[in-house]
Amino acid sequence: MHSSPLLTAVIITKNEERNIGRCLESIQMIADEIIVVDSYSEDSTEAICMQFKHLRFYSKEWKGYSETKNYGNSLASGNYILSIDADEALSPELARNIQHALKGNSSIGAYSFNRLTNFCGKWIHHCGWYPDRKVRLWRNGLAHWEGTIHERLVISGKPGIRHLKGDLLHYSYYHLEEYYSKTRKYAEMVARDRFRRGKRSPALKLFLSPLSCFISGYLLKGGFLDGRSGWIICTTSARVTYHKYATARKFFKAGTDL
Repeated sequence: MHSSPLLTAVIITKNEERNIGRCLESIQMIADEIIVVDSYSEDSTEAICMQFKHLRFYSKEWKGYSETKNYGNSLASGNYILSIDADEALSPELARNIQHALKGNSSIGAYSFNRLTNFCGKWIHHCGWYPDRKVRLWRNGLAHWEGTIHERLVISGKPGIRHLKGDLLHYSYYHLEEYYSKTRKYAEMVARDRFRRGKRSPALKLFLSPLSCFISGYLLKGGFLDGRSGWIICTTSARVTYHKYATARKFFKAGTDL
């Protein structure tokens, strides 16, 4: 590992005791430095983190996904940054390929890999959830995060981007109640954002968008192949889409998002 460029893994946390240990174990052998930016967890997140080597733990008030991740990146001393969420873990194959890649071509500025999501105990290979390609590894200083609801990585210039084999394992939802609650909150966040940006939701879009969402995920993207889980994901996505536009229309009608 020491003949390769130094690698810093950056993780943001808040009450992640059920996930953080698995995440850290998956990167322990390839990361020369691990930076955890925690938003004042009230569980055992910090205690678990402090059991791992090469880890620096910072407590910081939550400022949103992009700002918090960028803060963590600013603390990285490695030549490369691996951005990984607490509820994610590297598959053994991906960890090996990251190691091998960093020993290779120095002209490569960033690396992408597929993310595979576990939904209530089942790995989802369709519904538009896979391969879900992400760029999560890049040369330090080459990229930063932008966005409020769904952060996105903005890469400077046109560096070479290489795709690595292996999966980034995403342990998203453990229970259906958790899924329903989080997706509803997400819909309301998006509706509030649409209202504040003055983006109206035509009545036709209110009904056509949920239908299009279901047909795309369940039929065109093979959600039916994921069985009952695929049905739940696709029907819930359609309901969330409806709720997003319906809530935005309610805000516009009331003249406020409170």
